Amino acid sequence: MDNSGPKKTCAETLRDFFTSAKFLIYMGHALSTWGDRMWNFAVAVFLVELYGNSLLLTAVYGLVVAGSVLLLGAIIGDWVDRNPRLKVAQTSLLVQNSCVIVCGILLMVVFQFKEQLVELYNGWILTTCYILVISIANIANLASTATSITIQRDWVVVVAGQDSSKLADMNATVRIIDQLTNILAPMLVGQIMAFGSHFIGCGFISGWNLCSMCLEYALLWKVYQKTPALAVKGGQKEQHQELKQLSHSTDVENSQSPEESSQPLMNQASVVAKPDSPKEQGCCDQVTEPLRTLKSGWVAYYNQNIFFAGMSLAFLYMTVLGFDCITTGYAYTQGLNGSVLSLLMGASAISGICGTVAFTWVRKKCGLIRTGFISGMAQLSCLMLCVISVFAPGSPFDLSVSPFQDLYTHLIGEKALPEVDQSLATILTSGNATTPAPAEEMPPLQSYMSVGLLFSGVIAARVGLWSFDLTVTQLIQENVIESERGVINGVQNSMNYLLDLLHFIMVILAPNPEAFGLLVIISVSFVAMGHIMYFRFAFKNLGSRLFLCCSPEQKEETVDSPSLPTTV
Repeated sequence: MDNSGPKKTCAETLRDFFTSAKFLIYMGHALSTWGDRMWNFAVAVFLVELYGNSLLLTAVYGLVVAGSVLLLGAIIGDWVDRNPRLKVAQTSLLVQNSCVIVCGILLMVVFQFKEQLVELYNGWILTTCYILVISIANIANLASTATSITIQRDWVVVVAGQDSSKLADMNATVRIIDQLTNILAPMLVGQIMAFGSHFIGCGFISGWNLCSMCLEYALLWKVYQKTPALAVKGGQKEQHQELKQLSHSTDVENSQSPEESSQPLMNQASVVAKPDSPKEQGCCDQVTEPLRTLKSGWVAYYNQNIFFAGMSLAFLYMTVLGFDCITTGYAYTQGLNGSVLSLLMGASAISGICGTVAFTWVRKKCGLIRTGFISGMAQLSCLMLCVISVFAPGSPFDLSVSPFQDLYTHLIGEKALPEVDQSLATILTSGNATTPAPAEEMPPLQSYMSVGLLFSGVIAARVGLWSFDLTVTQLIQENVIESERGVINGVQNSMNYLLDLLHFIMVILAPNPEAFGLLVIISVSFVAMGHIMYFRFAFKNLGSRLFLCCSPEQKEETVDSPSLPTTV
């Protein structure tokens, strides 16, 4: 007998979906990501334009952003853990969008009155404006990091409930939104700046963030109202068990081993420290508290069972095999124009979307941990094309040329700097600019074999890359307790930025095209090391069953979290 009640009409089903907490999260994330992508693209262009077609300000901004997340990732995550979810989401949203709005207005003033500002106090006012723009933009990025941790790593888990399949679908949808906005948003703001001006571009971004902030704020409130579980920080069962363990630890202070005493992390530290807090309210203690939080966060990350899975994801950031400024710059040196590169970036986005779709299908067939193993092997296999491209016809790879020769020439050579400025201006300006190479020196057709193999491998590897990224993301979501979810994801972001910084340093040390093949080999080596770490994690949890494709519902897919001490 059917007790489900009257069957819903199509209109009612659509209404329920468009008013569900899941769809509202998608809408809020789309608005947030669209604004982020527009700003991240535009701020680099603005800084280059302001400093006379030099990459100095852009490089300084990138270094400040990466260094800030690297140092403050754990502290931001700890702040996310310590405060109510709605407060964290609303505060980070307001700070992020307000900073972007202020930066946009400040840049409008600089673009409008740059000539006058140069003459004031020997240009120190203009320099102060540059410092303010970079500092405020860095604060916006830190707030964006907090938003990403609390929404994508916490709210999504709570809205999905205990349904692992629903969580996987939500993660995949969020990643598809990221892929689409990563292409469409820069295209929009780029067209506005091309047909309008940088002044209009700044005004558009400021206005967008003002409207988006209001809509996102309302969407967050709606999601919070529709999901009562968001009001409870941590599951009731876990919270009750954790409180019992903490109260026991305060009665028997020395009965725990050092490893056990570090497991509950921030909550334990706050509870245990309360009796001594009246004695330790001095200035020195307040200054060192962020350092203790930073240390505790990294220790907690190391003690997680998913440590090697997280490290494997971080190692994938140590690569030049992505569609960033480094790979596109190399493509320019090999004769590819902007039109071809835009098509390749579109193909890369499609490949990434295929990876997110493949993730949900493979996870249902083989389970979560095996999905990461399969995705890693697929990515590594595709990257072999990039290694082959190093030795293919048309490759500029030449070990007889010192990797440091180009760096030395640019730093010491008397005529190097004008040549760099001219070539940089050529790349940054439109296609109407004259190219240094004469038309008769265009590379022959066979010379494109190397760069073709390179980009074929990069694009094909995106399927495995995004599927692997989603696997590790869900492993962290499912196996880190709610009271530590923020700090663990904060440390994960720090690890990602650390390896990303190392790959930029690697390029700075070997910037000439002849050494790019060496960078490709090093990049593939780091990707391989990352997947070896994941294999260690997967084999530890599944053993020989890793190579047997079976139903994901089996308990062999469960990863025991070390954050809750067991009695075994």
